[in-house]
Amino acid sequence: MMKSKKYNLSEFKSGLEELNIVLSEKQIEQFIDYYELLTEWNSFMNLTAITDFDQVIKKHFLDSLSLIKAYDLSREAKVIDIGTGAGFPGIPLKIAFPHLEVTLLDSLNKRIKFLNEVKDKLAITNLDALHGRAEDFAKPEKLREKYDLCVSRAVANLSTLSELCLPYVKAGGKFISYKSEKIKEESIAAKKAIGILGGEVEEQVEFTFSDEGLYRNLFVIKKIKPTPKKYPRKAGLPGKEPL
Repeated sequence: MMKSKKYNLSEFKSGLEELNIVLSEKQIEQFIDYYELLTEWNSFMNLTAITDFDQVIKKHFLDSLSLIKAYDLSREAKVIDIGTGAGFPGIPLKIAFPHLEVTLLDSLNKRIKFLNEVKDKLAITNLDALHGRAEDFAKPEKLREKYDLCVSRAVANLSTLSELCLPYVKAGGKFISYKSEKIKEESIAAKKAIGILGGEVEEQVEFTFSDEGLYRNLFVIKKIKPTPKKYPRKAGLPGKEPL
């Protein structure tokens, strides 16, 4: 029996319809396998405070996929997800848009083990899970300016996130930060940092999922020139002393 028969998928399907995303039966099964691995591993390590199926669908899966409102996901792209945690938004994006080449970066090795288990169980290719800090992997001999798109749902102010994320983006690429609140003051404060790092604010895409009243603000920053070599500063500084 297909696992999808065990779950009420109406919320998932209506959310996908709202985002104009069409998934195959196989992709829906992959999302369910991901959910089951998430709750299984969550029983012995802290991956998410949200474990109810409908809540994971809304607040993790559909929320991750809402990127489609700010970026054309139909084209091929190299994507890096900084501070991915339990794999959000990187894994939902990879399941729904398998042509994307995705790198997941997280500083906690236990999470990387979980992400590799998801990759193996779901038989996902072109997905790398890396253990380390964003400040360390942004060096020229590593992953600096290798990506078309950097995404992050990590909780940090926009100046700090820009310093951690923009060095990974090629000129012409984008960094998109997922925010769950209106961030007018934060975005004004971050403008200077974004400019120093070679970016410019392109747009903010604000919307609310109709059924839930779940507000989301996708903050889109375009990379217009290379990031100066001295950024990001050494581990810890972007958070302690935002530019």
